[in-house]
Amino acid sequence: MHYLGRSATARRRFGFLACMALAAWLAVSLAGCQKQVAGDHPECIAPAKPGGGYDLTCRLLANGLTETGLMTTPMIVSYMPGGIGAVAYNHVNATRDHDGDLVVAASTGAAVNLALGKFGSYDADAVRWLGAFAADYGVLVVAADSPYKNLSDLVAALKQDPGSVVAGAGGSIGSQDWMKIALVAKRAAGVDPRDLRFVSYEGGGEAMGSLLGHHIDVFTGDASEMAGHIGSGKIRVLAILSDERLGGVYKDIPTAKEQGYDIEWPTWRGFYMGPNVSDENYDAWVARLKELVATDQFKTMRAKQGLFPEARFGADFDAYVVNQAREFETLAKQVGLK
Repeated sequence: MHYLGRSATARRRFGFLACMALAAWLAVSLAGCQKQVAGDHPECIAPAKPGGGYDLTCRLLANGLTETGLMTTPMIVSYMPGGIGAVAYNHVNATRDHDGDLVVAASTGAAVNLALGKFGSYDADAVRWLGAFAADYGVLVVAADSPYKNLSDLVAALKQDPGSVVAGAGGSIGSQDWMKIALVAKRAAGVDPRDLRFVSYEGGGEAMGSLLGHHIDVFTGDASEMAGHIGSGKIRVLAILSDERLGGVYKDIPTAKEQGYDIEWPTWRGFYMGPNVSDENYDAWVARLKELVATDQFKTMRAKQGLFPEARFGADFDAYVVNQAREFETLAKQVGLK
């Protein structure tokens, strides 16, 4: 049936229905735009397997937003292991660069890997760094029955034979977790970090399982990952790589400095977004994170996870990470990676 052969009444009816369809399409399109700004379908990618620091970072954000009422729709936490963050970084740049609902967990380790060129063709300025809402510190951990009773025991073993100690973590050679044992080897034991034996895992949870199974001798991770293990009788934390001794569950654990070794490794925990996310979406998430860290509920939640205060957001944080990646290039040269 042809349109031109219809009656005037039919044509008017057809025109009315066409206008209604157009209006409905516009409404759906506008709702989609509003969704992006409002974050009605929020998602956090943890670029590792469940159980490690990235998982903790995403879940702290998701639970914090829900419990404080800052977001009514529960945030989805998804996992994208591979390349210790490289797969997720490339995925966001290649396919979800505009997604205003998506944030990706990151840490100081991401800046290290970017400095070493481990994220492929993408540099530190390839994404929009959103903010850091918590701080952490490196730790050196052994099993409870390990012959290493303190950091000096580990240093002595490395001096005698660096190949006799098998370290492991949720990161590859050159990652921030490798850097921790590399600094101990170079600065404390005076041995070449390239002589170390190191096993890479996809996330801290997998690495901890390997330590408890006695497949590695030393786990190099972060303090927050140990909060649930301290007091279990299964592990011994040889040192925390902080400037001063930490409180709470860590109050009895000495720093490396206390034991005579000038080694620190502070870690920020935060997020990035795709490079082409709109300013409106980016600013909305910055405002949301700022509001979150100011709440008493979140402060309590962060402390329970063994994390410490940090609040750096937006353009300030973006510039901070890009500059930090440059600084890590210099450190990489010191430990023989460049």
